[in-house]
Amino acid sequence: MTKPSSYSTMTMVIYLIYSMSKWTSTYSELLLNIGIPPIATSLLGR
Repeated sequence: MTKPSSYSTMTMVIYLIYSMSKWTSTYSELLLNIGIPPIATSLLGR
């Protein structure tokens, strides 16, 4: 049987990784939607 403290730490780590991956996917999607059109137009405009 594992200690409750180590179990809570494991849960915290799993939750942190989950939230980080979720935030990263949302942020990258936002970055793609906002960042790529201006870059593409600036490259094509040259």
